[in-house]
Amino acid sequence: MAKTAAYFFARVLPIWIFVFIGALCFAEDLPVTPVGFDAYRQWDLWPQQRIGVRAYMRSTYDRRGGNEGADASHFLYQLADDFNVPLDVEGAGILYFARYNHWHGSPWHYVVDGHDYIIKETSTDDPNHPVADSVFLPEKAFPNPLTWTWSLTKGADLIWVPVSFEHSFQMAYSRTHYGTGYYIYDQFVDGIPLSQRIRSWNTNVAPPEDVLKLIDQSGEDLVPRPDSSEARHFKIKELNGTLNLATNQIVVLANLTNGPAILRAVEFSIPKDQAIAFGHVWLRITWDDRPEPSVNAPMALFHGTGTFYNRDTREFLVKAFPVHVRFDDQKMFLGCYFPMPFFKSARLELVGGDQPLSDIHWSLRAMPYKGPANRVGYFHATYRDFPTPEPGQDLVLLDTRQIEGSTDWSGQFIGNSWIFSERANLNTLEGDPRFFFDDSLTPQAYGTGTEEWGGGGDYWGGKNMTLSFAGHPTGARNEKEAKNDEDKIESAYRFLLADLMPFGRNAVIRLEHGGDNQSTEHYQTVTYWYGLPAASLAQTDELQIGNTKSESAHAYDSPAASAPYQITSRYEWGVDTLNGREIYPAETDQGRKTTGSSEFTLRLDPRNLGVLLRRKLDYRFPNQRAEVFIADTNRRSPVWHKSGIWYLAGANTCVYSNPKDELGPTQHIIETSNRCFRDDEFLIPRKLTEGKSAIRVRIHFTPVNRPLFPGQPLPELAWSEIKYTAYCFILPSFSPK
Repeated sequence: MAKTAAYFFARVLPIWIFVFIGALCFAEDLPVTPVGFDAYRQWDLWPQQRIGVRAYMRSTYDRRGGNEGADASHFLYQLADDFNVPLDVEGAGILYFARYNHWHGSPWHYVVDGHDYIIKETSTDDPNHPVADSVFLPEKAFPNPLTWTWSLTKGADLIWVPVSFEHSFQMAYSRTHYGTGYYIYDQFVDGIPLSQRIRSWNTNVAPPEDVLKLIDQSGEDLVPRPDSSEARHFKIKELNGTLNLATNQIVVLANLTNGPAILRAVEFSIPKDQAIAFGHVWLRITWDDRPEPSVNAPMALFHGTGTFYNRDTREFLVKAFPVHVRFDDQKMFLGCYFPMPFFKSARLELVGGDQPLSDIHWSLRAMPYKGPANRVGYFHATYRDFPTPEPGQDLVLLDTRQIEGSTDWSGQFIGNSWIFSERANLNTLEGDPRFFFDDSLTPQAYGTGTEEWGGGGDYWGGKNMTLSFAGHPTGARNEKEAKNDEDKIESAYRFLLADLMPFGRNAVIRLEHGGDNQSTEHYQTVTYWYGLPAASLAQTDELQIGNTKSESAHAYDSPAASAPYQITSRYEWGVDTLNGREIYPAETDQGRKTTGSSEFTLRLDPRNLGVLLRRKLDYRFPNQRAEVFIADTNRRSPVWHKSGIWYLAGANTCVYSNPKDELGPTQHIIETSNRCFRDDEFLIPRKLTEGKSAIRVRIHFTPVNRPLFPGQPLPELAWSEIKYTAYCFILPSFSPK
C-alpha cells in the first residue's frame, strides 16, 4: 500500500537516516549532531554521542536559595519597566525550550542577533480575563504540538520551538507579576559537524509540517510493524510471546544475541483488571552482559506514571512521545520506543510483584546497528527510592560516578519520571531541579519547581494531563477526593529530545524536596539517560590563580590584575541554613580581579576536537564579559586568533519585581545572595586546538556599562578569575567486552 509523504518523513526517514546517513557520519571523526527541527526529525539519533555540545537551563529561581515568590520574578537586570531580562547569552546557539506560568510576563521580547521580536499569548491584552483555549502569537511560528498554553497544561505556557541565534539571544518580560520561567538552550564548539547551519530565527519561520505530524503521533506505534515493507527493508525483526508471572518470579523474556543491534520497540499488553498489579512488576534490561542491569525500574514508573490506576477511564493515561499507556475495554497496552543500542547481547527480564499475573503479552522489535560502538550510548532507566528525604539535602536521582562500576560516563540526560507523594499532597512541588555535569560545582541547569519541570504550573490545579514531553498523569486533587490509595499517588514525567543535556564525564541529577528541602513525602524516581562507560571530555590542565607555583607553571601574566585576595562564600546549592542548622558551610578560596588582560598557557590532549574552558569566579562583579584569543605555543612570537566572547550575564545581586496585581507597576527591589562562587564555561573552536598539546590563552576584559536598572549607579566592573580548568573533547575510548 502506498505511503504518504508525511508517513515517510515521520516514520521511515528517521530510521533511514540512522542506518545509512548515520553510517556515513560515523566514517568521519565525529557523528553529525542533529540540530534545530532535525533534532525532532532525526529522533532515532537519541542515543548518539553529542560531543562538543553543551546544554544549559536558566530560570527565575530565588538567588538566595529559598522559594521567594515561588521562584518568580528574579531578573538579571532591567533595561526599562517593560524590559526585564532573565536570560542573556552571547555566541551562537539554539533556545530549545521555554516555560512560563500562564501568560504572566507577556508580551515577551525575543531579541535574536539584535532584532527584537514580540511574542504574545492571547490572554495578554486583558490578563484579568484570560482567554480560554489560548495560543501563542504569532501563531504561525508557535503551533501545536510544539507549544501548549495553560488551558490544556493546567497552568503553564510551554514552547518547544527551536529559536536559533548566530551571535546573541536576550529574553525579556514586559510585565513582572508572577514572572516565573525556565529556559533550555544549547551552544556548540565551532567546528563540530551539525546537521544544518545555525541561522538567525525570526517570526516568519514556521515549524515544518513533517515535524508537527511526527510529534502528533505521540501515543502511536512509531516503528514499522514486522509485516511492512519498511520493516523488511531495514531488517526489523520481532520476537513476541505470552506468559504468566508468579509472585516474585523472575522470567527472562528474551536473551538477544544478534548484536550489534538497536532495540526499537518494547511493548506489553495485559488484561485491564490486572493493570494496577502489573505496575509493580519490574523491568530489567542488561546490555552486553554488563555486571548490572542498565534498566531496572517498576513497570508503571518506567512508562511515565506512578500507578496504572485510571481514575477517570481515560484512553491514554500517558500519551508521551517515547512511551505510552493506553486502555481499551479489555486491556491495557504499554509502548516504549526509545532506541536502545547494544553491541553483543541484551537480556530482558520481568520480576514479579506481590500478586500472580496471567496472559501478559509482550513483543520486541530490533534492527541492525551499523556504526562504531563509541558513537552511541547504552539506554538507562535508573530507579531511586526516597522513603524519608533528608532535611536540607537534595534528592540525588542520579550520580553516574556510582553506576555499573564506572566513574566515567559520556552521554546525555533525557528525562525523569517520578512519584512526589503517596498522600495526594501537592505542596511538595516547590522543589527545584538542579543538574550538574562534568565536575561543575555550579548547576548548569537550575529550575523553578517540580511541577514546572513536569510541564505544569500552580500544581496543575490538581488536575491530570499528558503531553508528548511532559505530564501529570496520576493523582487526585487532594486526599479527601481520592477514590483509594492508588489515587493518592501523585506522579509526573519530563522527557528531553531536542532539549536533551549532554555530558562528557559525569552527570549528577538532583531535585529539591519542597521549597527548602523539608518535604517528608515518599519520593520514587526513574532517570532516563544514555551513556557509555568512557569519557568524551578529558581534564588536561588546571591553573589556580593566586598560587605562585601554579601561575608560574602556566606562564600567567596579568599586568592590571589585583593582588590575590581571599573570598569566603558558597556555590548555589539551595538553602545554606535550615532550622538554625548550617547545611552548606562557606568555604574560602583566593583569586584576582582585573580590568585589563590575562594570559596563560594550558596543556591539551592533541587528539582534542575542541576545548571546554571552565572558570571559577567571584560572581559579585556583574555582567563579566571578555574577548578570548588563542595562540599556538610553538611560535616564538604568538599569532593571536579571536576565539569568541566569554560573557556571563548578571551577578549574585539581582532585581526582584513581583507586583501583586496582573498589571501592577514594575518594582525595583535589589537582592543580594551570599553565593559568590560560580563555575562558568567557554567553548574554544576546534580549529584553534586540534592537534595541539598546548595553547596560549589571552582574555581581554570588555566592560558592560549597564546598571541593574535605570537610575542605579554603575557597580564595580571587573573580570574575576579564581581557577581555570581545561577539558578536551575526545572520542570515547570504548569497545564492548
